Amino acid sequence: MEGLSYLFLLLGVFSIQGSSVNLKENLALKGTAVQSSTYYTCGAAKAIDGIRYSPSGTPHPDETHTYCSITSNQLNPWWRLDLLDYYYIYKVTITNRGDCCLEQTTGVEIRIGNSLVNNGNSNPRCAVTSPVPAGSTVSFSCGGMEGRYVNMYIPNIQKHLTLCEVEVYGTAKKQVIRVQVKAAENVDEAELKVLVLNKLNQTLRDKDVILTWRMQPNGKVFQ
Repeated sequence: MEGLSYLFLLLGVFSIQGSSVNLKENLALKGTAVQSSTYYTCGAAKAIDGIRYSPSGTPHPDETHTYCSITSNQLNPWWRLDLLDYYYIYKVTITNRGDCCLEQTTGVEIRIGNSLVNNGNSNPRCAVTSPVPAGSTVSFSCGGMEGRYVNMYIPNIQKHLTLCEVEVYGTAKKQVIRVQVKAAENVDEAELKVLVLNKLNQTLRDKDVILTWRMQPNGKVFQ
């Protein structure tokens, strides 16, 4: 009927991904952490509190306990960060304590993945730490490894695992979604892409959106 608009039911599939340029956001601050055991009051969350502080010299006895996570002296100690979403991880940064005990951050396997088998300690390995200088912050490149979980794991030895801060930098994994948009009966593909991007941006503010056709849109036009 002349003068009426039409509803185009779009069944195309689109990919949305985070920016591949902005790697400045510390994803660890959004997550939660657990560890195999806890020494004194040195809980797992203290390694993701956003404070790059590691006591040095002869600190007050409570300083290390206030700012760092420490497991008990145990066999195979581990610490696990749950990012609560799936990411491509490019860099993991660790800050060591500055007062003593460098061996507590030496030989740590950084493992990244989506599995919780063996508490996440069987996920693919990004790197293994060498002796980290007291009070220093060091970074490890992980090349965009995919994962929700980031583990710090010391296998086959009994000791404490100490982490004063863990930072994780990466980009959000692509998500596949479906949308419906209103369009005129004779809309072309370029106009349709603009309509879809505008609709996506209404609900995905502050995210970079990339539209690609995995399959050509199809649907029906109704008066």
